Amino acid sequence: MPSAAPFSWDEPEGLAARGTLIVLAGRGEHGGVYERFGRRLAFDAYRVRALGDASTDPAVLDEAAKLLADESLPGPKVLVGSDTGAAYAAQLAAEHPGAAALILAGLPTRPWSAGSWEEEAEARTACPTHRGRLTNDPAFRRGALDAAPDTPRLDLVSVPVLALHGAADTVSPLESARAVYADHAVELVTFRDGRHDVLNDALHRTAAATVVLFLERLRLSPELAPIAEGLA
Repeated sequence: MPSAAPFSWDEPEGLAARGTLIVLAGRGEHGGVYERFGRRLAFDAYRVRALGDASTDPAVLDEAAKLLADESLPGPKVLVGSDTGAAYAAQLAAEHPGAAALILAGLPTRPWSAGSWEEEAEARTACPTHRGRLTNDPAFRRGALDAAPDTPRLDLVSVPVLALHGAADTVSPLESARAVYADHAVELVTFRDGRHDVLNDALHRTAAATVVLFLERLRLSPELAPIAEGLA
């Protein structure tokens, strides 16, 4: 399968789809890493299409644009970016009229290096299931977090933005991410003891529920005025 091809999870048979999430993975990841997130959102009748790391495969951006323009996929269509995927998702949201909202997870603010895989895995997630998956996944690239991330141009984004960030993220400290968001209309939700891979961390159920609540509010009110920062 081409690296830019999406991993797909659809709503259960008999339910009407409530929207589509297009996920852009972060450094070292591929779309399959978001299987648990995709299945959980699909259970709530949202279609999920997860793509790979655009920093190493530019075709990911072309595929994401095609998904945004695909009229067979139900709206609202929401871009989700994890790690460096957040900057690419913001770029697409600014450029493409098909995006109704933007979700940024674990926004990176600096390159980060680990002395060992165990140290990297510890920084990425406190979830033993996800840590085991990454450890045994031959398509996952270890050590990719040392690549310098781009800062997203949030000043160019006009759609509602939800940001999710772990309060214990050592790869991208919360205060650094909060400084990036400070001058923009962003709804920031932080997760106590949360680490960098916030969608695949120990509080992944809470993260997914936070996303669903955001999506449901988006369906009711497309302009979706941001609310105050929350703590999960």
